[in-house]
Parts: sequence; structure tokens; C-alpha cells
Amino acid sequence: WAERYDRDLKDIFALQDEITMKIVTALRIKLTDGEQARVLAKQYKNLDVLLKHMESHSAWNKGTKEGLIRFGQLAQEIIDMAPESPLGYRLLGWYNWGLALSGKWSPQESIGKAFKLAQKALSLDESDAHSQALLGSVYLMMRQHEKAITAGQRAVALSPNTAFIHGMLGWILSYADKPDEAISHLKQGIRLNPFPEYYYFVNLGRCYIQKGQYEEALTEFKKALHRAPDAAANHRYLAITYALLDRQEEASAAAKKALEIDPNFSVGSASKAWPYKNQADLKLFIDSLRKAGLPDKPPVQLPDKPSIAVLPFDNMSDDKEQEYFSDGITEDIITALSKTPKMFVIARNSTFTYKGKSVKVQEIGRDLGVRYVLEGSVRKVGDKVRITAQLIDAKTGHHLWAEKYDRNLENIFALQDEIIKKIITELHVELDEGEQSRIGSKGTDNLEAYLKIKQARWYSLLGSRESNTKAQQLAKEAIAKAPDYAYAYRVLGLTHIMDFYLGMSKSPKKSIELAMESYKKAIALDESLSSAYAGLGYVLVMMRKYDEAVRFGKKAFDLEPNSPDVIQTYASILTFDGSWKEAIPLFRLSLRLNPKPPTSYYRNFCHALRLSGQHEEAIALLKKAIEHNPNDLLAHLMLAVSASMGGFDEEAQAAAKELLRIDPQFSVKRLKAPFKDKIHMKNACAALNKAGLSLDCDALK
Repeated sequence: WAERYDRDLKDIFALQDEITMKIVTALRIKLTDGEQARVLAKQYKNLDVLLKHMESHSAWNKGTKEGLIRFGQLAQEIIDMAPESPLGYRLLGWYNWGLALSGKWSPQESIGKAFKLAQKALSLDESDAHSQALLGSVYLMMRQHEKAITAGQRAVALSPNTAFIHGMLGWILSYADKPDEAISHLKQGIRLNPFPEYYYFVNLGRCYIQKGQYEEALTEFKKALHRAPDAAANHRYLAITYALLDRQEEASAAAKKALEIDPNFSVGSASKAWPYKNQADLKLFIDSLRKAGLPDKPPVQLPDKPSIAVLPFDNMSDDKEQEYFSDGITEDIITALSKTPKMFVIARNSTFTYKGKSVKVQEIGRDLGVRYVLEGSVRKVGDKVRITAQLIDAKTGHHLWAEKYDRNLENIFALQDEIIKKIITELHVELDEGEQSRIGSKGTDNLEAYLKIKQARWYSLLGSRESNTKAQQLAKEAIAKAPDYAYAYRVLGLTHIMDFYLGMSKSPKKSIELAMESYKKAIALDESLSSAYAGLGYVLVMMRKYDEAVRFGKKAFDLEPNSPDVIQTYASILTFDGSWKEAIPLFRLSLRLNPKPPTSYYRNFCHALRLSGQHEEAIALLKKAIEHNPNDLLAHLMLAVSASMGGFDEEAQAAAKELLRIDPQFSVKRLKAPFKDKIHMKNACAALNKAGLSLDCDALK
């Protein structure tokens, strides 16, 4: 049979049906009414929808981030043009499925959207095989393997001659620990589509790895690479296979190429995203990725200004009690460098996590997202001090500058200034006179007072009742030696706040008042001391003096916009005042400056996230806090609240049980966050009751 058709473009859909039925008749195929209805079903209402669908195929098959983004845009455009058709909803579902599979932020949310879109598409046409395949794929990502297989088989029954449908069922079966069945469907897909998209070969290769047939897997991955050389997944699977074959040089080269295409990939994200039913399979793939050299965590993007991490200087003194001195020198350098907005300086909390560890500078630079690392040592003997310091390019590992200093202890202040100025010069940072003055300020010329405050600060960071008492005593002794030492009053104020939080004070109100007096004295002595303004602002918010608190918090931030502690405090003040939308980017900045923070950073941030409805991110951060300290009562409390408000009832109930495990007598009296609008604490109380507690929410003041 042969025919030529001359028609108007608007009649393209009717012409397609006519050609289809002509083929069916010529091949003497008899269709049932249902089969004929499916064969002739029109998913396009106009030509533009058809053209956008064709373009979406091209975008999807690129296997790139840009291709996926364009695919999502086209899907939404199809929905806008034909809201009564399942096509657009199905495509948008695949887009969200692709986001989840890539392991990008919030895969749980993406899968939730994909599930709803699959249901929407099937509600419009339950016989749509592609929507059934989407549903099966979503079930797989939800780790509901049997439901995934059932939906995939239903899709094949609806469209037994569609290569893509067989390919998707093969993909599902491969993760469901059925590699032989998966291979059968994948090969059937390739038989129906002899020049298939690259992912058919990727999935075949994965199945062969599961069966221990690594050479066969390598052949399939090379085919995939030939089809899509710019798809990072193809290079990753080659890296895995080479690692399994102990061809390390080729594995490393493939891993390097994969990271060039997708520099944000991490083994950690893959281990969470890949839905293997058999955990032994997952371990095999993950271990091979690591062996090939792919990173556990994605790299942190470098800032657009000189960035540095100052590692804790080693204490080379014979007396280990001198640890406070070497730590104090490190903290002084960090504090001084943080005072200029022209640099990006990682916080003490994060750099001190490397204390006593042997870690490559390149790894530190990658983990913290900085270009430069300063390391050194301190040796203090009597009234003599030796300091060595070296500035290193974290990208190359090359030393940019190294120096050794032997000085009298009384010259320690001038020596610190010299080191700081050398760093600034090497990083080509130009400071104005005001910035130079702030960076060079040490607060006192009294060496004995300075050393006592270094000790006080060291003890205060230990966080125990005993250490706080010792810190308070040393701060008072420093003030007695140097009554005009502003920073000493700031440290003293902090110890009074800790008296309150550690339950040490006989009169909490008195402790708050003493903290406020200390911070005010510090500011009176040094109007540039940002940490004193931040501390005073926080005390004022505890006293419900919100306008003053915001004013002092803003002043602290303006003075030291590079200090994560100052930023955290200011963001917390804004949150309690009701400006959580303004606070959220500040919290993010504080975590970038302090990527390995104390758990309070996560808890403070989660107040703002919860109030803005970002419960999933809040839950993830609170889980980090709990991982660091499984007995963090406040983290479990906030997790129960956020999970309950976000509709994650099982997680909320589990967190509430942990809360009661830690504190069986937990009551509404523990809900004390100083929000300006008291409705927020009422809502939190109600969320806790929903999670399984029985609190008297009416007792909240």
C-alpha cells in the first residue's frame, strides 16, 4: 500500500488517525472497540501542543541539568495550553521525578509532587500507559517496590509495543532486586527501539553489575556514553565499573570527567536517592564510587572575595595547660580578619573541628568552601613565645607564605597585628583607615588581663556549670587588672547568660540584669565591639523589648557583617520580633560562614523555617542537630513541632516519644521562646499535642 496526502496543517490529527487505520487494515489486524479507542485517542488538541511534546523528548534525552529544566518548562506550557489533557501533567510528573532522582534539594517534596501529578493524569485517562509508568516509577522512589512493579506491569499491558514502557519496567525491576527480569524487559525495549536512548544501556549495565558480570556492564556503559557523552551518569557508571575491575587509573579518570560535568554530585546524595531494595547492591555501588574518587559531600561554592579558614594553632608548649593560649591566638586572628567585609572568614566552631586531626589542606578547602588556609603553632615558655604560621592555597596545596616569629610575650599584641597584616597583604585586600584601626584593636595593653580573658573564653566554650563558674571568676579577675578592658565585660556578660541557661542562677531575673549591665559597660568602653551589641540585643529580646533589641542587633551586624555568631544573634532577634522572612537569608549566611556549627545554629534557624512553612528543611536541620547530640531535648521538641505542622505525623510522634524519654516530666513550662506574637507558642503547643503529648496550652503566658 502506498498513498500521498495533501492536507491543511490543522487536519494533521485526523490524518494521523487515517494513516494508522490504513496500516491496521493493510496488515489484516482486527481491533476490539477498546483497542481501537486507544489507538485513535488524541492527546493533542492543537499543533502547538504536539510541537512542544516533540521538543520535550529532545530536552529529556540530553540527560543534562539544562535539558531537565527545559523539559519542566515545556510540561507546564502544555498544561497551560491543554489543561484537560493528561499529557502535560504526566510530563511535569516526570520532571519532578527527574529532580528527585538527581538527588537535588528536597527529593521528598519532588516525589510528592510527581505522585500527585501521576494521579491527576490517570484521573483524566486511566488507560494512559505512560502515566501508569510514571506512577510505578514514583512508587519505586518511595521504596514501595511491589506497588511499583504492579504499576509498571499495568503500563506494559496497556501498551505492549512501546519501548519506553518496557524500559521503565526494566528500570523498576533492576532496583527491586530482579535483574534477570529487568534485563528481559530492557532488551525487549531495545528490540522495539534498536537505536535507543542512553539510559537503556545504563540500566542494562547496572543489572550486569548486580549479577557480577562486570565486563558485560562495561560494554553497556560504553554504549550509553556513545549515545550521550555529556551525561554525567554515564561517566559515573564507567567509574564504578572500572573500580570493580580494579582498573583504578581509568576509574579516576572517569570520576574526574563526571565531576567536570556535574561538580555538585556527591556519594552521599546518591546513597539517599538510589532506591535499591537489596542494600548489598547499594553498598556495592556506593563503595565503588568512593573507590573511584568521587566525594562524599558536594563542594561548597567559593565566595566572590578572598576566603580563608584559620585552623587551630598547635600548642607546642610542654605544658598542655597552655592550650588556652594557642586557641586564643587562633581566635584573635579569626576575629580580626572577620571585621572587614572584604574577606570571607570561616568561624572558629568550624575550623576547630579539625583540631588534632591530620587532614589534607585541599580537603579542608573543599569542605569549608575556601581558597586559603592558615595553619601554625605556638610555643610559650616563660616570657618568651614562638609562633610559626603558613598561608596555603587550598586549591593547589602550595605555600604562599611562611614565617617563624620569636618574641617576648609582652610583644604578643604587635605580633598578632603583624601576622594579620601579612595575611591581608598576601590576599591582596585593601583596607581603608577605619578598617585598619578596627582590625588592629586588641582592647587592652595589660598582658595579664589579656591572658586571663583567653582562659575565661576557653572555659566558657566548654559549656558546663563548672567551666562557666571558672570563666566568670577569670573574667572578674581580668577586669580587676584592667577596668577599661571592654572585651572582658563582654565575656562576663556571656557567663551571666549561661548562668540563666544552665539553671545555675538563684534569680534568673538578676542574671539577665547583670548580663545587660556587663554588655552596656563593654559598649561604653568600646563602641566598635560588635559582640557586645549582639549580646545586649539578645538580652533585650528576652526582656520583650523588641524595638531596642532589633536596633542593637542591627548595629552589631553593621559593625561585623562577617561574624556568624553576630549574624545568628541578629537573625534570631528578627525572628522573635516577627521578621522571619528577613531573618532566613541571614541564617543561611551564618551557616555558610560556619558550616560546622554548634547545634544552636540549627535550632535557631528552624524557628524561622517553621514560621515560613518550610517544614521539610527544618526537619532536615533538626535531624542534623540530633545526630550531633541524640539527647538534645530542644532539637527533639522542635522536630516534633515542625513534623507535626508539616503533616509528617509518624516523625512527629517519634520525636515526641524521644522528648519524653529525655525528660519524662516535660510540661508546658519548657515552652519559653520569646516571640512577640504569642500565637506562635500556642501553635507549637497544639502541634506537640497533635504529636501525642498532653500539654495545657491555655497555661502559656
